[in-house]
Amino acid sequence: MLLPKGFEDLLPPEADAEFRGIGILMKAFARFGYDRVKPPLVEFEESLLAPGPGASCAQQTFRMMDPLSEKMLAMRSDITPQIARIATTRMADAPRPLRIAYANDAIRTRASQQRTFRQFAQVGCELVGGAENDDIIEMAVIALKGLSDVGLDKVTIDFSLPDIVDAVFEAAGADKDALDSLRAQLAGTSDKAIARLEALGLSEDALTQVRELKTVIARVQKAADELGISGVSYTVDPLETKGFEYHSGVVFTLFSPDAHGEIGRGGRYAIDCDGDVCAEAAAGFTLYMDTVRTAMPAFIGKPRVFVSMDAGWDVLQRLQNEKYITVRGSDEDLQLLSTCTHIYKDGKVEEI
Repeated sequence: MLLPKGFEDLLPPEADAEFRGIGILMKAFARFGYDRVKPPLVEFEESLLAPGPGASCAQQTFRMMDPLSEKMLAMRSDITPQIARIATTRMADAPRPLRIAYANDAIRTRASQQRTFRQFAQVGCELVGGAENDDIIEMAVIALKGLSDVGLDKVTIDFSLPDIVDAVFEAAGADKDALDSLRAQLAGTSDKAIARLEALGLSEDALTQVRELKTVIARVQKAADELGISGVSYTVDPLETKGFEYHSGVVFTLFSPDAHGEIGRGGRYAIDCDGDVCAEAAAGFTLYMDTVRTAMPAFIGKPRVFVSMDAGWDVLQRLQNEKYITVRGSDEDLQLLSTCTHIYKDGKVEEI
């Protein structure tokens, strides 16, 4: 066995597809004012797993001893805790709301049914210090815009309210063992799911959150329409809490019929915490490139031209300026020739 379970070599064309997808996403985020940061793969354990987003990642985090400081180090299993640290330390004095984007690998101690790989690229945005609900709307819209730009023409954004789960069970007169049956009754398209929640007899606090969710979805849908983003389905699963342990308010999960499992998720959370007291709030989303790339349409690359080893480098430069990919080889190398779409002969490019 060459690699541990949950790790892979990403080969052509998947490696190129992921790289290309990340580039398109980061350009989309930059257009909305999100500046890129690049945190380290490893940090001190006490910093990476600090109260807030970091604490919820403890069970998924690899640890090791640093031979220099003789302190425990931790490898990131999620980038959000690092963004929270950067926002509250290195960028504490930066104007709010602070907009940050990232594209880096994360490594986890174990895989899950939805995420079978233990190393994968996370690409996303974090909005620190934005107004409640306005920030999650912006996160949802930018996530949808990015996915649209990489070619996903069918995306489902599934909203949830983790804070009202107990109130839902209480109003329905059900216990937690009835989760699946209650979910089947309540989850569905956004209009139908919200109508069912409003008719359930929820407490006033829970009902207020449902009304806020209704407004959030309407505004996300309006923004997507104005941006020309089509093919989006809006659903609500009010009992979804997995992966949202440190979030509050409206959260969302992204799916595509062309990918297995979730392709991303987002929500609002507290940062700069001292015990139960947190000084700031942030909202963000993460896209998982191991699933996003499987849903991306096939990419038709530039023509590959086979060029004899005898040709001058100036010939290669001219062909590359004409948007060809040049592949040098001997005239007898038929295997290399088979990887190309064209051949350069007698001063001309000919299709093979």
